Amino acid sequence: MGRNAKVRGLSDILTYFRRNERPIFFVSPTAFNLLGLEKFVNRFFHINYFDSFDGAHPRVFVPSEKSHAEFESMEDVCNYMLMHKEVIDKIRKAGNGPAKLLFVMLDEKTEEICRDLGVDIALPPVELRKRLDSKIELTRLASEAGIDSAPNVLGEADSYDELMKAATDAKLGNDLVVQTPYGDSGRTTFFIKSEADWNKNAKDMKGEQLKIMKRIDHMPGTLEVCVTRHGTLSGPIQTDITGFEEITPYKGGWCGNDVWPKIFNAKIRRELRNMASALGDKLYQQGYKGVFCMDFLLDTNDGTPYLGEVNPRISGASPLTNLITAHYGGVPLFLFHLLEYLDVDYEINLRKVQNRWNEYDFWSQLVLKQTEDKVKQLTHAPKSGVWTMDHHGSITYDRPDLDWTNVIDNDEAYYLRVYREGDYVYKGADLGIIVSRGRMQTEQRELRERAKLWTAAINAEFHGV
Repeated sequence: MGRNAKVRGLSDILTYFRRNERPIFFVSPTAFNLLGLEKFVNRFFHINYFDSFDGAHPRVFVPSEKSHAEFESMEDVCNYMLMHKEVIDKIRKAGNGPAKLLFVMLDEKTEEICRDLGVDIALPPVELRKRLDSKIELTRLASEAGIDSAPNVLGEADSYDELMKAATDAKLGNDLVVQTPYGDSGRTTFFIKSEADWNKNAKDMKGEQLKIMKRIDHMPGTLEVCVTRHGTLSGPIQTDITGFEEITPYKGGWCGNDVWPKIFNAKIRRELRNMASALGDKLYQQGYKGVFCMDFLLDTNDGTPYLGEVNPRISGASPLTNLITAHYGGVPLFLFHLLEYLDVDYEINLRKVQNRWNEYDFWSQLVLKQTEDKVKQLTHAPKSGVWTMDHHGSITYDRPDLDWTNVIDNDEAYYLRVYREGDYVYKGADLGIIVSRGRMQTEQRELRERAKLWTAAINAEFHGV
């Protein structure tokens, strides 16, 4: 099939990617977000800073020499990698046209480096991503699209009295959730019920635009959505696992997801997909194309779904999304992102594709962060692969594996390593990821016993000084 040939239907799309000769690189600290795409896309590679597989994964490249100043962000890691001689050589030797590069996080410096390297970024421009990443801007756009957020008011407050006046005028009550425009994993979400709560976090809220929300009893969740020229596709609905002190040091911080087909009743599932479609159409009008993560809040009192926020990027919802859509539907959602950025003219019935993703099993993921406020150098760390738990809660390393869909039963889990022996870890560092069959959270948003056991058992494998 020639590069400019018309691609019609799903079979042609799968063939197109199987024969793809354009090198595509996912540059990120680990392969976590897009692990498994290499099974569907020829010449798809991961360029990583952390060596999760001890050199055993044929599509993962980790430079052998690493020397750098302290990183302050994921963007810093990616920019360092892009200026690394071994990485540059790897990209340039890939050949067959300018490489396409993918990132979770990037900035203007990333764009500049890629221009100098003569490679293309298969993502929306940084300027657009930053604008849509603002919780304030996104709330306005969603309102224009007829999408409801939890009862809220936008404004500023330099004191607790000013905050409460804004909340009172908007009839939000005195139990509030306050967000600043930008933030990650709950670090800029504040729960304000008293002046003491305000005083504890005032320095982070003063002088900022604020989204001031009524605090509701809710189930948080997410969908990964893909905006295409033919319309919008949405992945499986996921519930968020957030704020558990066993997994994350951040109150309200995201630390995993559960997914199963009948996650809510049919009415709620339909409303969430309609919300995703309307939001996708709105973002497409802004010039956005490809995947984004739509967070929602489901009011547990009356079943009303509200928009939470949008992460305009490949996200933490991507792994389970692509696992489900590929393993059960035969085509990962992310292929439709790539189609928007490759030189291919295609036709597809999106409804037929969406219907392929209706039936699947229970899956979950936990993102383990270091909860201790200590800096340690690791002397031992658990390896990537499949681990098995006995009925006492003890785990053993069963086998090395590159594919987390090879987890067979609920007493198994796949562990993807981030930090290894010799690395330094600190409060909030992502130690690794557990992917398993079955659920890790109850309907009442409590951590299931198996989640506690797996978290404790993996954490016990880390030793450091």
